Amino acid sequence: MSVEEIVSFSEFRQQLLDELSGNILPFWLAHAFDETYGGFYGEVDLYGQIKNETPRTAILGTRILWTFSAAARELGDVYARAAADRMFEYFSDVLWDSILKGVYWSVDRYGTPVEDRKHHYAQAFALYSLAEYYRATGEAQALAYAQELFSVLEQFAYDPQWGGYIEGRSSNWQPLEDMRLSEKDLNCDKSMNTMLHMLEAFTNLRRVWPDNLLAIRHEGLIEVFLNHVYDPFSRHQRLFFDHRWQSLSDDVSYGHDIEASWLLWEAAEINDDPHLIQRVRPVSLALAQAVLEEGIAPDGYIVNEGVDAATIAWWPQVEGMIGFTNAYQLSGAQKYWQPVLPLWRFIQNKMIDHKNGGWFKKLHLDGTPDARIGKIGPWEGPYHHARGCLEMAARLKQLSLAQSNGQAAKNKDIEKS
Repeated sequence: MSVEEIVSFSEFRQQLLDELSGNILPFWLAHAFDETYGGFYGEVDLYGQIKNETPRTAILGTRILWTFSAAARELGDVYARAAADRMFEYFSDVLWDSILKGVYWSVDRYGTPVEDRKHHYAQAFALYSLAEYYRATGEAQALAYAQELFSVLEQFAYDPQWGGYIEGRSSNWQPLEDMRLSEKDLNCDKSMNTMLHMLEAFTNLRRVWPDNLLAIRHEGLIEVFLNHVYDPFSRHQRLFFDHRWQSLSDDVSYGHDIEASWLLWEAAEINDDPHLIQRVRPVSLALAQAVLEEGIAPDGYIVNEGVDAATIAWWPQVEGMIGFTNAYQLSGAQKYWQPVLPLWRFIQNKMIDHKNGGWFKKLHLDGTPDARIGKIGPWEGPYHHARGCLEMAARLKQLSLAQSNGQAAKNKDIEKS
């Protein structure tokens, strides 16, 4: 069934679950795991060629761990569970620094650290995936790692004066001269991107660990977004900061804006604080509204920012589906639902490789794949699109149920009349 034939929330939901179970997970099971050296490949190009000289980043490894853990928990998939167990073993044996704690930035195929800095973006994904693996399996060691890492971050990364977390530290948790996340980012004390994924990680960790300090720091990160990261005048997020939260850039990231719109709401909901929820709701909707007005191209996709403006990336399209659906659920406004199906249509027509499996991670503006970017790479993991399918499936189930209940209530009213 094509997207154009969708007539119900339930049919849309089934397409997403079919994509996850029939393409995304099988592709990663078949192509990501290194049977010779263990763990996962650092890079696989568009044509299935393995580039084993590419270092294996903790970001890619933890995103694989999260994906298969979530699939095992949500779908009961035994193959996903086996892959999650395998990745957790590699995490324990290779990515985790058993002496100084935390995860290395990258290792080579033999498991030797290539870059051993402790950038806190990578630590956030370690927390996120460990919490998810614990949710899926109940493995006590996963929670123990997460608790150790949270403690180290509290000691070396948390800013007690201004709030939030410093971008990164050295291998032994000392100050770094260059804290850039990547070459395209600013060398700054704090960034929206790292804070967003720290927030995401703390949200997931709170699901399995009812720790008072974790709850305080989690709520503190929400306050950081409300008070410093979100700009009420532009309705976008500021991206880079000094340690006092003075903005260092006027750039806009539509993909991160729409992603933050639903991650902030998710974080507020888990706090179960009506006042905080009341404050977050208009910010979530304003972020979604700004992207709706400014960030969608005529072809229906969400545009990239900055140096990547001449390409189309896979992850903003997925985050757009979730973010706009979240805004629709919060507001009931049809305008937020209108871009969701076009985004999925664009993904189906352009991002999914129907011939060889998997997804193209970046396109040229004419819709052709950018061959410089592989299907698996240091930043090109399975987490955005796998999570998108799972998250959208859950939301579409809620919408379908609400629609059914609404129709049932309407039918009762008709009968009474």
